[in-house]
Amino acid sequence: MNIVSFGGGTNSTALLIGMYRKGIPVDLILFADTGAESPHTYEFVQRFGKWLKEHGMPEITVVKNVNKDGDIFTLEQECLQSKSLPSIAYGWKKCSLKHKIGPQDKFCTIMDLVKRYGIIVNKKYKKVYALIDWGWYREDCIRVIHEEGVPLPGKSSCFFCPSMKKPEIKHLRRTHPELFARAIAIEENAQESLVKVKGLGRNYAWKDFMEWEDSQISMCEFYEENEISCSCYDG
Repeated sequence: MNIVSFGGGTNSTALLIGMYRKGIPVDLILFADTGAESPHTYEFVQRFGKWLKEHGMPEITVVKNVNKDGDIFTLEQECLQSKSLPSIAYGWKKCSLKHKIGPQDKFCTIMDLVKRYGIIVNKKYKKVYALIDWGWYREDCIRVIHEEGVPLPGKSSCFFCPSMKKPEIKHLRRTHPELFARAIAIEENAQESLVKVKGLGRNYAWKDFMEWEDSQISMCEFYEENEISCSCYDG
């Protein structure tokens, strides 16, 4: 039985398209929802689900992390409850193990499945790195997605991921201020427990960065356009 761990990003999308084109059967498609995926990821999962249906492939099965009582326990809830940041901020990958790999592994264990395509780490699975086997690089993945008329999914990550770059942080606040506010709430809630890490940016806090950014923009307002020499002017 072939199981695809679908992350909602470019590689896993191209993987499913490639399996369809090569006639490789797909028995199950799993999407682990942390409860904090970026809005464009949720939108793409819905949109790509239509492509899968049109091509006779399985629907995407969404799995989530649950606590000992069987209630959904999101990564955001965990961070707020433990007064910490996502583990990747400290150099660990526990958030992926618990909220991505864990729910998929549990689902497969319950269903007693023994084979897969994807990234779940467990001795009962046979790991297959299909894109590597096919010799597909990122440009190949992008090409096949375009050829199917499917829009590119964009970067797949939580909206408060410490791996986000500064332009992505600014874009988040501009397009989804409510999510940015929730990210800052996580950061501020964890401040008392932080030692070496300063915030979601690891060596800087998102809040401090955006306050600095706002101060630079305010400074530019005192100058005529042709007099601006500060680094925030990109004209």
